[in-house]
Amino acid sequence: MVQERPDRVERRLSAILAADVAGYSRLMHHDEEATHAKLATLLANGVKPAIADHGGRVVKNTGDGLLAEFSSAVEAIRAAVQFQTRIDELTIGDAEDRRITFRVGINIGDIIVEPHDIFGDGVNIAARLESIAEPGGVCISASAYDQVRGKVSVEFADLGEQNLKNIDRPVRAYAMIRDGPGSATQTERARQGTLSPPRRSTGRIRARLAHVGGALAVVAAVAGGLVVYWHVGKTVRTDALQEGQKTQREAAARPEIAPRLSFVVLPFANLNNDPEQDYFADGITTDLTTDLAQMPGAFVIGRGTAFTYKNKQVDLKTLGKDLGIRWAVQGAVQRAGDRVRMNVSLADLSTGRDVWSDRFDGDRMNLTALQEQVTARLARSLNVELIQAESRRSLMDPSTNPDAVDFSMRGWAKVYGPQTKVTNGQAKDLFDSALRLDPDNIDAMLGKAWCIANGVLNGWSTSVMEDKKIATNLVDQVLAKRPASANAHVTKGNILIYGNPEGALPEFDAALEIDPNSPGAHASKGIALVTAGRAREAFSPVQIALRLSPKDPSAGAWHFFLCHAHVHVRQYDQAVAECRRSINLNKLDWLPYVDLISAYGATGQLEKAQQTLAELNAIRPDFTVQWSRQMGYARSSNPQFRREYDDILDGLRKAGVREQ
Repeated sequence: MVQERPDRVERRLSAILAADVAGYSRLMHHDEEATHAKLATLLANGVKPAIADHGGRVVKNTGDGLLAEFSSAVEAIRAAVQFQTRIDELTIGDAEDRRITFRVGINIGDIIVEPHDIFGDGVNIAARLESIAEPGGVCISASAYDQVRGKVSVEFADLGEQNLKNIDRPVRAYAMIRDGPGSATQTERARQGTLSPPRRSTGRIRARLAHVGGALAVVAAVAGGLVVYWHVGKTVRTDALQEGQKTQREAAARPEIAPRLSFVVLPFANLNNDPEQDYFADGITTDLTTDLAQMPGAFVIGRGTAFTYKNKQVDLKTLGKDLGIRWAVQGAVQRAGDRVRMNVSLADLSTGRDVWSDRFDGDRMNLTALQEQVTARLARSLNVELIQAESRRSLMDPSTNPDAVDFSMRGWAKVYGPQTKVTNGQAKDLFDSALRLDPDNIDAMLGKAWCIANGVLNGWSTSVMEDKKIATNLVDQVLAKRPASANAHVTKGNILIYGNPEGALPEFDAALEIDPNSPGAHASKGIALVTAGRAREAFSPVQIALRLSPKDPSAGAWHFFLCHAHVHVRQYDQAVAECRRSINLNKLDWLPYVDLISAYGATGQLEKAQQTLAELNAIRPDFTVQWSRQMGYARSSNPQFRREYDDILDGLRKAGVREQ
């Protein structure tokens, strides 16, 4: 008897793309119908057209994603980049907790092909790579990377060997590096044990010795929580346990891990080759090192060590390993006529790539003032960038057990983004998580107080008096432990603005006494002056804030402060310009829409007023003249403020805003 030979199995070498929605179950639990409808729209208008544009075919839908096949890895990558960019565009206005983002995995493999499906290890690896990709990101295998290297417009970071679920051999993986200072990469993931929780230090923390950049560094810890780092030229002292800063303790227990917020300010280059200008570049380097060392939890290599690298070519990856740090600040100074220009960047030492850069220009005739201004602006910008970068690093850590510092940094990263009711609540939740793990975490206390005050000022609070009481208690605890904290005084002032603007002004003055270059203190003082009936005095401090930090995450709010001051003194053309600037920076902040509508109403621009009112109603459908009056009068009992505020209400009425 002759056995029939089975039909030949069709196989071919293909590029496989697997994509799914990050956090799909959470999104469906929150709102099934809206999530389903939104996903269908994104697939139809973003994902599937990109796949078709690059010669791919959708093999099957997987509920929250899809599986696609391409004849070329290059085209698979191009399709993924195209649809990830398109998804960003289509979801840019969505609330953070409801935003749909895709993760993508791409692999090349020999697969089994059926009419409506594909099978094999090549498919399984693509799916597993997708599971470790970051939201909005693309993760590819080494086989795919070898095919696309140098042929596509994006770059990839090497993640090393990955142990993927149900794949019996390690797979080398690469993560797409997305453009922009706000983007994150997966380079930071440790190459060993990346998908399992990292070991935490336990038991008594022991003193350890390590050689740092050829200079002896001593890391000592005692039971009371005092941790001291000695570096050549610099001493950094933190009260680690008291303030919840576990960075140094973890670094001591795990010397292969660089401390959080650890960096060096490399000597700024003098591009004029004029030795007489060296003092200015060196002064910027020294002052910036001192200012950044005051950041809570910062670990800064001292000036003495940093200046050993002056006028030398530095390999950034090697620098990070030698000094045991994560970041480097670099800069250059150039004089052109009567102007001085400085370029500054922040580099991730694990990749050697810049994650942020900025340029500063000033008058050469007053170098001392310029140096102070630049140092203050740099310190603020770098503080924000480092916190956001460390937050991204923390989020990419697959550990399911983040510590209090992780939660606190994630909270501040939210604070440093565009503010909405949702993001404010998310930040507060993160600070609460930090305080549950470490009730004495000062940064989390301050962050929570800031969020509560922000909620009151924006009309999101359901119990103003109770919230103000909680926030005041938190910030008073911070000031008891950190009396020289300018940010704590600013936060306390923000609590007092609502209902007691005159009492808030001394807090902002106290902050400026500690830090004369605090942009937040200047800006908050400006809006307090408006609320205290002194609107004409408000312009200068807010303008100083914008000069000190023109690209600040809070710049949208600061432009609203200027808009509000202009409306109060009936300078409507200037108010319209500032309100528009504010809205362009944060379209979800409802406050500037109100003043813009009032300004249009006061000047008879009723068509523009109605268009703006429609935009406001999309954000705040409950808005009425009476509601606005109640909010405004609750802010201040000052007679001058209320007279000016009545003019704003009249502008709203003329614009057609409903009374009740």
